[in-house]
Amino acid sequence: MKKINNGRSRVSMLYISALLVVFLISCKKGQSNIEIVSNDKTKPGVVTNIKVENLNGSARITYTLPDSKNLLYVLATYNINDKVVRQTKASYYTDTVMVDGFAKAKEYTVTLNAVSRANIMSDAVTVKVNPKIPNYLLINDNLAITPDFGGANFYGFNPNKTPVAIHILSYNDATKGYDEQDPQYLSNDTVNISVRGFSVKNTKFAVFTTDRFGNVSDTVTKELTPLFETQLDKSKFFTFHLTTDSPIGYGWELKYLFDNNLGDPGWHTTSAPLKICSFGIGPLAKISRVVLYNRLPDIWGYQNSRQFTIWGSTKDNPGDYPSWPATVTVVGTVLGDWVNLGNFVVPLPPSGAPPNQATDADKATAGANGFSFNMPNVSQMPAVKYIRFQCTQTWAGLDYVNAKELTLFGAPVQ
Repeated sequence: MKKINNGRSRVSMLYISALLVVFLISCKKGQSNIEIVSNDKTKPGVVTNIKVENLNGSARITYTLPDSKNLLYVLATYNINDKVVRQTKASYYTDTVMVDGFAKAKEYTVTLNAVSRANIMSDAVTVKVNPKIPNYLLINDNLAITPDFGGANFYGFNPNKTPVAIHILSYNDATKGYDEQDPQYLSNDTVNISVRGFSVKNTKFAVFTTDRFGNVSDTVTKELTPLFETQLDKSKFFTFHLTTDSPIGYGWELKYLFDNNLGDPGWHTTSAPLKICSFGIGPLAKISRVVLYNRLPDIWGYQNSRQFTIWGSTKDNPGDYPSWPATVTVVGTVLGDWVNLGNFVVPLPPSGAPPNQATDADKATAGANGFSFNMPNVSQMPAVKYIRFQCTQTWAGLDYVNAKELTLFGAPVQ
């Protein structure tokens, strides 16, 4: 037995030694592949055949790399305004470097250096770039500021989908200064921001835009009168059943969705392909915003709505639509007597906690205040008499849904 054990030990030691050799060889090969330090102090050649493509607030510079085996990257150095100097690196695997963050549409000088693995720079080569109007200015200068329900709407385009922050301010008569709303960060192609809670009187609004490079636009101001907005009278709401409406269970009838009571019961469906209900709101009204109250305690869980759509109808007795879609449709989509007024996504817990770990404070806030959503494109949408609430996704992906209360704001037309 002892002999066998010693033999096994010797075999094991030889096996381990072989593995160590392979490991060391592998490490050595890996290190040589990523080594960026070199003892070769040869100055690399310069980039040549330089071409410039001017873009909004940026420029794309292409070139021919020098024939230097020790080349690591090309360094572009440039001022983006009177104070800030930026540097952008492009590896030797590419022949292009992007220079961006320029504050204005004017001529700038960019210095290009080829840099070796020993951190030796080539002679400098300079090139002139003339970026077009930067995106943050392009956006801010073309924002339309118009009256909106209870405030103002700021609408425009971000054609290059550039990350920017929109800063909206309103004049405070009491403090004789401007109050700033929380900045709105966006990178989509459209700016459509509404601020609410203002009286129907002349109010000065202002807006400026910033980008990720610290550039700040001029402030654009406009005085306007917000449109009248009020909470629609729920005593005039009434149930209106259509064939595609979801079956209701557990005694949580549709009427409890708009009874001004945040306690139990609410509206609750049973399993069905669609999670949808319909009701009348009384007088014809423009809908400006909606407030949804999910069911406690799992506001961000189970059969509570995660995504939903609000549909509206102008008809006195709107008909059903035989093949109602279960998924989200584009705002403005018309299905028979119904038009998509808006698609909405319930925000995550304000604490930043995961949905299934929402804090007590998260639940208390959302339980008391609900989730408020501004209706998009209000000016383009018709005044309606009937509403369809459609949950397109619950937090748990279930085929049934519940809600405690739905509150609508807007302006009655009659």
